Amino acid sequence: MKFKHAIIRLIIISTALFTKNITVFGQTSTDHHINGIVADSATKHPLPMVTVRLKKANNETVQIMVTQGDGSFKFSAVIPALYTLSVEAIGYGFKTISVDLIRFRSKTIDLQSIYLGDSMVGLKEVAITGDRPVIRRKADRIIYDLKADPESKINNVLTMMRKIPYLSVDGDDNLLMKGNSSFKVLINGKPSGSLEGNLKAVLKSIPASTLESIEVITTPPSKYDAEGLAGIINIITSKKINDGFNGSVNVNESFPIGGPGIGGVFTAKSGRFGVAASGGGSIYHSPKTFNTNKRVDAIGITLEQEGNQRSTNKTAYFGIELSYLVDTLNLLTAQLNYNLSRVNDHSAQASELRGLNGFLQQYGFENENKASSYGIDAGFNYEMGFKAMKNRLLTFSYLFGSSLNDKNGGIMFDHRVNFTTPDFLQTDHHQFKEHTFQVDFVTPVKKLNIEAGIKGILRKNTSDFDYSLLNTAMGQYERTPLLSNSFSNTQNVFSAYNSYRLILNSWNISAGIRFEETVISADFSGTTSLAEQNYFNILPSVAIGKGFKNGTSINFGFSQRIRRPGINRLNPYVDRSNPNYEVTGNPDLRPVLLNNLQFGYGSNKKLSINIGLDYSFMNNLDLQVVNFNPATQISRVTYANTGKSSSSGGNFNLSYPVSSCYNASLNGNAMYLWLSGQDNGQPVKNDLLLYAVILSNVVRLSHGWALNADVGLNSRNPTGLQGYTNGFFYNAFNFNKEIIKDKFSIGGGIKNPFTKYRNRVNTTFGPQFSQVFESRNYFRSFNFNLNYNFGGLKDRINKNRVGIKNSDIAR
Repeated sequence: MKFKHAIIRLIIISTALFTKNITVFGQTSTDHHINGIVADSATKHPLPMVTVRLKKANNETVQIMVTQGDGSFKFSAVIPALYTLSVEAIGYGFKTISVDLIRFRSKTIDLQSIYLGDSMVGLKEVAITGDRPVIRRKADRIIYDLKADPESKINNVLTMMRKIPYLSVDGDDNLLMKGNSSFKVLINGKPSGSLEGNLKAVLKSIPASTLESIEVITTPPSKYDAEGLAGIINIITSKKINDGFNGSVNVNESFPIGGPGIGGVFTAKSGRFGVAASGGGSIYHSPKTFNTNKRVDAIGITLEQEGNQRSTNKTAYFGIELSYLVDTLNLLTAQLNYNLSRVNDHSAQASELRGLNGFLQQYGFENENKASSYGIDAGFNYEMGFKAMKNRLLTFSYLFGSSLNDKNGGIMFDHRVNFTTPDFLQTDHHQFKEHTFQVDFVTPVKKLNIEAGIKGILRKNTSDFDYSLLNTAMGQYERTPLLSNSFSNTQNVFSAYNSYRLILNSWNISAGIRFEETVISADFSGTTSLAEQNYFNILPSVAIGKGFKNGTSINFGFSQRIRRPGINRLNPYVDRSNPNYEVTGNPDLRPVLLNNLQFGYGSNKKLSINIGLDYSFMNNLDLQVVNFNPATQISRVTYANTGKSSSSGGNFNLSYPVSSCYNASLNGNAMYLWLSGQDNGQPVKNDLLLYAVILSNVVRLSHGWALNADVGLNSRNPTGLQGYTNGFFYNAFNFNKEIIKDKFSIGGGIKNPFTKYRNRVNTTFGPQFSQVFESRNYFRSFNFNLNYNFGGLKDRINKNRVGIKNSDIAR
């Protein structure tokens, strides 16, 4: 009945929203004028600061103007005649349009969108061009052009994330958005289940040179799913083709930490059929390093541990997109993404427990752990246009996603003193499946763009975990039923949205609302239902942007976002690899709702400036908590809805061409976090000042040489309600040399040349204990790569403008 009520409620809501869109009032003007919007032909994003000339038939220029921040322009008081409109922008092809004001009775001609494609230069042509802007700001997002940054040719995607506004990478190579680890990652605007749970490894394995740009969407419109507290990161792959083909291949090596890798993209088009593929793989090797751990409880009992670890991670990924243009009104597209990971870990540790009166316990162990995972998603979209209005679209979409993770560990003890736990094996097999169905409708009415849609997501998580203890008498492992079980969690989300986007002179306004009904059930096998949840959310989103004639822009935004706990936080499997610590999930977790306000300022003058200010707050926050039991001397690490937080801070990016060959940029963020909750019924606070800043220097020399130097500083970061890691200093020096212009290049560099190891310190505290874990990790590394581009035609394969993509990048 809950499903039925949810579906009926959403049908009523969506019907009302669609009906609401029928009547829109317009206005007329008595002036002779010509309107239009200049946009990128690939991304469909409006282009500001583009020169537009209105010329007579004899080529005499009548008027000149520059497009506003929203890409719009308007010629007023134009005498009826035959004209030519010329549009030109740096990095784009020149375009002319014939305009006849005599033949049309209307005194207003609205050219709507004028799309500019990439400029192309033949062998015998000469073109005067300028550098492409690395960063562009829109009302709801930042766009970072990887093709305009020479460092993209020598780094992986995760490393490049350090330079992008709102993003940072912590000391454990975890990607953060506005200091938050909760965000959604899309590929070409589409969700990818193949990235779930394996994001760090996949981003390390993708060469940045194989991508086109990265969008950081800080105020997602209502058409996006509401999941991801901080926002959305959208990875755009390169797809520049016409009838023909092109692509690129990158081969790289990193040592002593890291390893070999290869990645590439390929695109081809013939008539109405197009294909775009990307793939690659890498081996990431972490040599042996050492760690220490010390925990002291309230009565003076001390746990001291010393250990070492090493690991190897092998990752491979593949993605393909297909499109077929049936006719001018019907388009079919499909996509498939896949990734695979294999991890081998070895760790060893010596442990000693001492009390006030002396020695209490001792043991040592070795742990051989193997893990494998794969993720796959596949989907298709059917887009139907309308003859009466070209930009009115109805799209039907389906997407299937699945991921599988297996963990197998064997723990063998030695040097036992007052320690009786036998050797044991532990395994965990957890799987995720998702089906998504969606219908979208979009229609423009003059300068107003109206969108609405309905969506259903059916998710299922399962986990089967087993513990087997060694029977020394029999010499074999026996399953322990009390420590073994299977867990199932279903999460179904039904949603409807309605959004409006208005482009009015220099203003760009988008507002909308999203309704989401979530139905959750969770249970263990052979027992009664463990938990059932059913909640309904109304989630608004507003983004307002204004561009000025001097090239500056401002934007305001408000959004509500939600985080539903995933299998990693829900899974009740208990990892007992370290007998004094148990790590597990919490099946009773509830979702978290975030409210976010933001302001942004951008200037694309010689000194490029992008500044963002944010304030957000959350209640019922699901935090990692550490519960210490003095009787057993075991710390249990899990998650609980025990916290509330608020944060206030800013993000900034400054870029300045010091000379014709030297450019400097500064990217960073700073935020103060107020975090509070409870541990065993006692209040705990963890207020922190967080910051990350990186200074990048790019020197372009003659004969295709480019040199880069990056210097960065990261503050400590919270690890939950009761902990934080220490900060660190980061630096890197790289070079790139074009052997064949725009075709073949080589590059290399060194990261952290002055520091061979980094001591990572993780401090954890509570009312009954304090703990410091310190690990020594390789910090210095060398890298080398080869990059080859082939083909040369520059247009795009056809793709849906809406669908299961949770973004408007193709609009």
